[in-house]
Amino acid sequence: MGKRDGRVVCIVDDDASLRRSLRNLLMSAGFPVETFQSAEAFLDWVDRDRIGCVVLDLRMAGMSGLDLLKQLVVTGSRIPAIMLTAHADDETRRRSLEAGAVAFLEKPVRSAVFLDAVRTALAST
Repeated sequence: MGKRDGRVVCIVDDDASLRRSLRNLLMSAGFPVETFQSAEAFLDWVDRDRIGCVVLDLRMAGMSGLDLLKQLVVTGSRIPAIMLTAHADDETRRRSLEAGAVAFLEKPVRSAVFLDAVRTALAST
C-alpha cells in the first residue's frame, strides 16, 4: 500500500513555501500530491475518491485544520489525517487525536518522521 496505488496525499497549509517543500519531499518518494492553500479550497476539490490521506496545518486563515478534520468526520469521511503545527500543546494534541488524526507532528518536521507518518496514514485505510 502507499505510493503505487495511485492515492493522492493532500496537503492543506496556508504557507506556500511549506506546501512546496512537503510536495517536493513526497513526490521525490513517489507519492502523488495535491496541495491546497486553505481548508475551503480542499473542500471544494471534487476528486475525493483519489485521496489517500490529508496533511492539515492546525492554524490557517479561515477554517482551521482541526475544524476541517471535524467536518470530514461529521460527513462520514474516513480519510486519514495528519495534523501539522508549529503551535503544539498537550490539549491541542489530545483534541486532534480524539477528532481522528492518525498523527500529530510539530513543525519543523524531520523528513523521515513525516514520510513515516504518511506511510502509516495510507496503510490505515
